[in-house]
Amino acid sequence: MCGICGVFSFNSDRPVTEEILKRMCNILKHRGPDDEGYFFGGNKQNGKHMVGLGIRRLSIIDLETGHQPIHNEDKTIWLTQNGEIYNYRELRNELESKGHKFYTNSDTEIIVHLYEDYGKNCVKYLRGMFAISIWDERKKNLILIRDRIGKKPLYYSITDGTLIFGSEIKSILEYPDIPRKINLNAIHLFLTYQYIPSPQTIFQNIYRLPPASILTCDFQGKINIERYWNLDFTYKTKLTFNESCIKIREILTESTKLRLISDVPLGAFLSGGHDSSIIVGLMSELSTKPVKTFSIGFEEQDFSELKYARIIANQFHTEHYEFIVKPKFIEILPKIIWFYDQPFADSSALPTYYVSNITREHVKVALNGDGGDENFAGYLRYKAMKGSLYCSFLFQILGKKFTLYLSSLLPHIETSKSKNIFRYLYRLTSALPYPAAKRHVLWHRFFTNELKSQIYSNEFLQQVGNNDAYDYLIDVFNRAPAYNIMDKTFYTDFMTYLPECLLVKMDVASMANSLEARSPFLDHKLIEFTASINPSWKLHGLTTKYILKQTFKNMLPHKILHRGKQGFGIPLGKWFKNDWRNYFYDTVLSTSAIQRGYFTKKGLEKLFNEHIKGYNDHGYCMYALLVLELWHRIFIDRREGY
Repeated sequence: MCGICGVFSFNSDRPVTEEILKRMCNILKHRGPDDEGYFFGGNKQNGKHMVGLGIRRLSIIDLETGHQPIHNEDKTIWLTQNGEIYNYRELRNELESKGHKFYTNSDTEIIVHLYEDYGKNCVKYLRGMFAISIWDERKKNLILIRDRIGKKPLYYSITDGTLIFGSEIKSILEYPDIPRKINLNAIHLFLTYQYIPSPQTIFQNIYRLPPASILTCDFQGKINIERYWNLDFTYKTKLTFNESCIKIREILTESTKLRLISDVPLGAFLSGGHDSSIIVGLMSELSTKPVKTFSIGFEEQDFSELKYARIIANQFHTEHYEFIVKPKFIEILPKIIWFYDQPFADSSALPTYYVSNITREHVKVALNGDGGDENFAGYLRYKAMKGSLYCSFLFQILGKKFTLYLSSLLPHIETSKSKNIFRYLYRLTSALPYPAAKRHVLWHRFFTNELKSQIYSNEFLQQVGNNDAYDYLIDVFNRAPAYNIMDKTFYTDFMTYLPECLLVKMDVASMANSLEARSPFLDHKLIEFTASINPSWKLHGLTTKYILKQTFKNMLPHKILHRGKQGFGIPLGKWFKNDWRNYFYDTVLSTSAIQRGYFTKKGLEKLFNEHIKGYNDHGYCMYALLVLELWHRIFIDRREGY
């Protein structure tokens, strides 16, 4: 696990310099505190370099000889990798049988030799998480690759005849003359979804390479981006339900076993939910020593899952550690925003950062349960979608106006997770008059289009108002390779919410603490198989994760097996009414914030007062606004102390 960066100059007036590349690399030190390495090549007639690759390494496999960049036998191919290739031993044996010579024991070197044999199609043989840069000296080509699911990030920019790339945006910003011009449509999308979807970023001239993509840039600056993998929900397995249970157990056990390969200590995040509990159970079966487990909680019991985590810790006799997140920890928020590079408002980034922090005190690698909900239909909105297939026609007959009036009569304020039935009913019924694709958006969204129009300034509304932020998710939903609504829903989350939000959250929070996070549920072989499963086996009636629970019913305690979905949020509604109230007002409604021109003070005050007085729960929206303003102070104003 590492941070990588590089520069490819096809402009003879802008050669690559060691000073710039090292500056780009050093800002990634948190991703790789153990080692650094550089390659300069593609010499021009004047003796100056046209390409430079840099890496900061977090040493996990082959601690002694795994120094990067890695090269092939004749040093015509050079490569850096952020991530892990879990099937590298099997691939190495095959490559050695073909005559390839290895000089390290690392997983990264196998990619170099695969590239020699298969070119950029080498990526199809890799099983793991990765962001890769390859310099081909003969062709004078630079190739950038991201893993299928999007576990590891990769950003790039093209300016003045030069391609600059890095694991984080802040690395690219270290390159001279990169303008910090804001992409206004990205803000528009961010407020709707709490994240900015690929390939856009908050900056107009910086892009995120989408998951499962290969970018090729030749010596003339010609760029080609192609997708090498996609999920297909149209094919369905011929296995029976029981045979599918056996298959799931086999793949997930193998996936977990592969992710236990490490030359350093490892452990697991444990929430006490189905997914992390299953991973801890499998780790315990595969390990000879007690598994180290790490959990996070809150003083507000309706938001804390510690009691469930303790059940699993006792069940599998783990070495268990806990941490309580309190409102006072808002002081760490600017630091976390700096790590995320661009506005990111998934509030669970805060506890994820802290659980990564305490985990890193004991281990260097942690397995988690990410991907279980997407694979096996674990979210409440999947229940809503399935239920709506049977009743939405009635609300469409009643008409949007009447249905929205009825839903507006329901209270939708935050009380506690155990008493939020009215809030959930409001979100459910207000989406029912619309087609399935839009219902899915409305169950995802944070700011509605209506709420945006209340707070946007006239100038900002004119600039972004013609772009409906809902279209992003609707387009993915409508083009999904699936024959039914539920599979289209699953596909959409795999292509959007999972890689653009959840995996960004985990990658940044863990790497900020120099911790590698591994996700057995995100093995592409498991994902491809679950895509072939009948959706009614995942969501059986309104029972979520039915086939997963049946597969592991003999492993999990009854209290865990039959508990409902809780999620990993924080009590924002309560905190903004109390501990964070003044901080929000003084930040988001400050003169400098209003002068940015996005929002009107009148609109923001209305939103603030509605929340404080309990007329509406705007906690998540307020958090997004707070993050946005703090981000501006850090990355645009560059104020000291942020």
